[in-house]
Amino acid sequence: MTNAGTTVATADPPAPAVRLPRRRGIELALIVLAVLLSVYGYCDVGLAKYGTVPPGAAGYGAGLGVLALLAHIAVRLRAPYADPLLLPIGVLLNGLGLVLIYRLDLETPGDRAAPTQLVWSTLGVTLFTVVVLLLRDHRVLQRYAYVCVAAALVLLLLPILFPAVNGARIWIRIAGFSIQPGEFAKVLLAVFFAAYLAANRGALAYAGRRIWRMRLPTGRVLGPLVTIWLLSVGVLVLERDLGTSLLFFGLFVVMLYVATGLTGWIALGLLLACLGAAAVGGLEPHVHTRVEDWLHPFASIEAGQGPNQLAQSLFAFAAGGILGAGLGLGHSILIGFAAKSDFILATAGEELGLSGLGAIFLLYGLLVERGYRAGLALRDPFGRLLAVGLASIVALQVFVIAGGVTGLIPLTGMAMPFLAQGGSSVVTNWAIVALLIRMSDSARGQYDGEAAP
Repeated sequence: MTNAGTTVATADPPAPAVRLPRRRGIELALIVLAVLLSVYGYCDVGLAKYGTVPPGAAGYGAGLGVLALLAHIAVRLRAPYADPLLLPIGVLLNGLGLVLIYRLDLETPGDRAAPTQLVWSTLGVTLFTVVVLLLRDHRVLQRYAYVCVAAALVLLLLPILFPAVNGARIWIRIAGFSIQPGEFAKVLLAVFFAAYLAANRGALAYAGRRIWRMRLPTGRVLGPLVTIWLLSVGVLVLERDLGTSLLFFGLFVVMLYVATGLTGWIALGLLLACLGAAAVGGLEPHVHTRVEDWLHPFASIEAGQGPNQLAQSLFAFAAGGILGAGLGLGHSILIGFAAKSDFILATAGEELGLSGLGAIFLLYGLLVERGYRAGLALRDPFGRLLAVGLASIVALQVFVIAGGVTGLIPLTGMAMPFLAQGGSSVVTNWAIVALLIRMSDSARGQYDGEAAP
C-alpha cells in the first residue's frame, strides 16, 4: 500500500488451521461388519452340522457386540485420532477364532474350549479398554524400561518351577488355570528394547569399529542389550520354548536394524539364526524330531504308522482347495491334540479354502502395516521403535506359525494371534492392539490444528 510516497508492506493473513477428521464413524461401521461376519460364521457351523441355527447364536453375537462397543467407546473418548482399522481387525480375528474353536468343540464334546476362550477374550478387551483409558501418553512407558525388563525375566523364569507340558516348561498351572508368562514377557521386552535403543541409537549407529560394511558398536553400549537378549533366549531354550525364543531373536534383530538403519544387522541376524537352528536341531532331540518331520512329512505313512500332525495338516490344506469345504464340513480334528491351538490354521485352510486363508493373512498384513504406519508418523524415537516392535511381534508370530503348519519351516509351538486357543495369547494381543491405537492416535493427533501449507 502507498501513502504519501511511502510503501507499507502488509503481512499475509495466517493460514487457516486444518482439523483432521477423526473417523470414528468408519471404525464403528467396520466393527458392526466384523461382528456380523463372526455371527454369520457361528450360524453357518450349526447349519452345516445340524441343519439349524445354534441356540447360543444370539448370546454369542450380543456378547461379542457389547465387548466391541465398549472398546469403541474407550477409543472414541481417549484416542479420537486413532487408526480406524486396528480395532475392527482385532474384533474380526478374535470373532473368527471363537467360531473355529467352537467348530472344533463339536468334534470333542468332552473338551470344550470356546467358553473359556470367550472368557479370556473378555479379559483381553477389558485390558484393552484399561490401557486406552489410562495410558494417555505412550512415552510414559520409556521411564519404566528397566522395570519392564526385570518383570519380563521374572515371568520367563517362573515356569521352571512347574511341571513340563508336552515337553516344554512354558506354563504356570494353578487351581485349574494355566498362564503362559512368555506371552506377556514379549511386550515388556519390546518396551525395554525400544527405550534402550532410542536412548543409544546414535552410539549404536556411528560409534565403534567398522568391519566390512557394518559398524559394530562398543561393548559398553551394545553389551547390556545383548546380555538381556541372551538371558531371555537362554531361559526359553532351557524351557524348550523354541518358538518364543525365535520370536525374541527376530524382534531383537528387527528393532536393532530400525534403530541404526544398518542392513548388516539383518545379514548378521540371519546368519546367527541359521547357525543357532543347526546347533539346536542337532543337539536337542525334541527339535531334531521336528526337523525330521519337516524334511520327511510322510515318512510315518511310508513306515505304516499313519500320518503325523504335519502330514494331517498338509492333507487339510489340500482338501480345502480354493473355496474350502465349508465351515463345519472339514476333518482337521484328525490332527489331534493341537488342532485348536498350533494347527487351527489348518481348519481355516480346509473349511475356508485358499481364498479364506488369503483373507485372514490380509487382515494380519493390514494390522502389521497400520502399526508400521503409526511408527513412521511418530516424531519421538521411542514411539517409532515401540510401534515397529509391536507390529513385528505379530508379523513374526504369524510367519513362524503359518510357515510351520504349511511345511515351509520346521514346526514350533506358538499360538496364532487371536485365532488359536490360548488365554495368555489373546489377552496379550489385545494389549498390543491397545498400544498401537494409543500410538496411532498420537501420530495423527500431533498434526491436528496445524496451519495449512
